[in-house]
Amino acid sequence: MPDSVYRVTELIGTSSQSWESAARTAVQTAAKTLRDLRVAEVVEQDLTIENGKVTSYRVKLNVSFKYVPEASPTRRAAPKKR
Repeated sequence: MPDSVYRVTELIGTSSQSWESAARTAVQTAAKTLRDLRVAEVVEQDLTIENGKVTSYRVKLNVSFKYVPEASPTRRAAPKKR
């Protein structure tokens, strides 16, 4: 296997259903703009409570993806000057 470099970025997903759903939402949304997602590590879980009831779940994830400098998926081209 050739040497590779991976970038790690933090994502936060939320859901009214569960922590699993919050994590899935974060990864599925990130996959629309980040290529070659590899691993997601759950860093933190919390929830909001209103009137004694859980109203939402939140998951903080560290997600890694293969880093390709010439085509970095998180780097956007600068707007052209007119």
